[in-house]
Amino acid sequence: MDRRFLRRAVRHLAGEAGIRQFLDIGTGIPTADNTHEVAQSTDPRARVVYVDNDPIVLAHARALLTSSPEGATAYLDADLRDPERILAHPDLRRTLDFSQPVALMLLAVLHFVPDGEGPHAIVGRLLDALPAGSYLAASHATHDYLPAEVAAEVKAAARGGGPHGVINLRSREEVVRFFDGLEPVEPGVCSVAEWRADGEPEPRPSVVDVSMYGGVARKP
Repeated sequence: MDRRFLRRAVRHLAGEAGIRQFLDIGTGIPTADNTHEVAQSTDPRARVVYVDNDPIVLAHARALLTSSPEGATAYLDADLRDPERILAHPDLRRTLDFSQPVALMLLAVLHFVPDGEGPHAIVGRLLDALPAGSYLAASHATHDYLPAEVAAEVKAAARGGGPHGVINLRSREEVVRFFDGLEPVEPGVCSVAEWRADGEPEPRPSVVDVSMYGGVARKP
């Protein structure tokens, strides 16, 4: 379902918003309709930088994600929790022009950053580096739709630290905070099952099935 949200978000950004540069952090294993494929289907000149800290993901990405001749893609080995490394990376600066708007894509990755590591501050640092007219597109797992006892168990597991990869579920209020100071794109932060999903074929997953919020917003 998050891949469908990515497709709809990138189509809006590349189409209605006219964005031609994308910084996709937490790429994951390539599947269908990756960011550059959706963006370059609107404008072949679109440029995308993928960031992940998993060498297997990066190996797959470099092998499978081929840009159009007019555009460009780059792949950085870096961690969302180290925004300074991402922003200073020479391949990022070679591929994207930070004097022009950039869409920051943080899909299904922020819930891997615990509160103690400052996820909201990390997003703020990345957005501070982008010019006015840039966008944030983000999705995040939530406990809002889970039974109370299940939500409590998941939150307790996250508080306990546990192995890397524990998901830190957050409420809608906490997810909305990632968009503080930005101008939301309608319909704002809502279930990814519902965000501009009118054109999706039936049957569609319910908000309970998905249990994930998503939104897109513009930096003024």
